[in-house]
Amino acid sequence: MKKQFLSIIALGAILIAGGCYYDVEEDLYPDVNCITTNQSYATDIVPILQTNCYVCHGQGVGLGNVTLQGYANLKVYVNNSKLVGVINHDSRFPAMPQGAAKLSACNIDKIEAWIADGALDN
Repeated sequence: MKKQFLSIIALGAILIAGGCYYDVEEDLYPDVNCITTNQSYATDIVPILQTNCYVCHGQGVGLGNVTLQGYANLKVYVNNSKLVGVINHDSRFPAMPQGAAKLSACNIDKIEAWIADGALDN
């Protein structure tokens, strides 16, 4: 009886452990509707920053002496390539958001497209 109980426990542990693995949702189900053309600072980029960055790097917070809120503030990090480095988790930069997964591939693509198009304040 004890052997059966231990066998059931072991089988249950194997099934549970075998079923627990981490997949990145965007890798499994890529966003095929990600539009990266004609990105606007106000319409496309600011909402990404509000959701993912401003809690630590908004006006009046500025953790690490970094404030991304406001076009002029953000443009500094665009111009010195730090914005792209941190959101891509490039090993030469601190990964942001800190302690969290990278932004979605679509959001990174939108930011990079906006920068490639001149990072205009529109």
